[in-house]
Amino acid sequence: MQETLNVDPAELAKFSELAHRWWDMESEFKPLHQINPLRLGWIESLAPLAGRKVVDVGCGGGILSDAMARRGAEVLGVDLADRSLKVARLHALEAGTAGVQYRRVSAEDLAAEQPAAFDVVTCMEMLEHVPDPASVVRACATMVKPGGWVFFSTINRNAKAFLTAIVGAEYLLRMLPRGTHEYARLIQPSELAAFGRAAGLDLQASRGLHYNPLNRRYSLTSDTSVNYMIATRRAGGEQGA
Repeated sequence: MQETLNVDPAELAKFSELAHRWWDMESEFKPLHQINPLRLGWIESLAPLAGRKVVDVGCGGGILSDAMARRGAEVLGVDLADRSLKVARLHALEAGTAGVQYRRVSAEDLAAEQPAAFDVVTCMEMLEHVPDPASVVRACATMVKPGGWVFFSTINRNAKAFLTAIVGAEYLLRMLPRGTHEYARLIQPSELAAFGRAAGLDLQASRGLHYNPLNRRYSLTSDTSVNYMIATRRAGGEQGA
C-alpha cells in the first residue's frame, strides 16, 4: 500500500531539528510541558483513560502520550518525524513508562489499517502544521469506535490570535521559535467543528487555554479566541463517560 503523506516537508524538518529538546523543560517545548496537565485533566474529565485504547496523532516526542499511559491507558503515539519518535521511545525506556508504543505512520494510513479500533483519539497542536487538516480529522473519526471520544487542539485564526500566538509568543516573549506557526494555517473553531461534523463527529465541549505573562502560567478558560481544544464523539454507540 502506498504511504499517505499529508505533511509539509518544511514543518517536518522544523520539528526534527528540535527533536533532541522535546523533554528539556526549559526548551522551546516548555509551553507544551506547561499545558500538558491541563489538557490531560480535561481529557480525563470527559473520557477516563484507565483501561482505554488510545491513539495520539502527531505525538511528537510523546509528552501527552506518556502522560496518558501513566493514567492507565494503552497508548499508541504516531508521527511522521523519525527523530521525534526516537526521542519518545528513549524517554519511555528511561522513565519506565508502561503501556505506550510509538510508530511512524500517517493518520490516514492508520485509519485505513485500523478503523474503529480506539476508544479515544487525541490530535493536539498538530492540525495547524499539515496541508490538509480536514483529512486528519476524517482519519481520526475513522479510527475511533462508535461512541468514542476524539480530542483536538489548535490555534484560532483572528487578529488577537495573530498578536498573541505569533507576534507575542514567537517574537516578543520568545516562548517559541520564530516561524513555528503560519497565520494562514490557523483554524477557527467553527471550521474545525465543520470538519468534525462532515466526518461524523459531534461537538461535545470546548475550552480555551490562556497564558498569563505576569505569572507565566496557563489556565483553562471558556475563551477560545486564541489557543483552544474541542471534544467530539462519534455517533453510533455508548461508551462510559
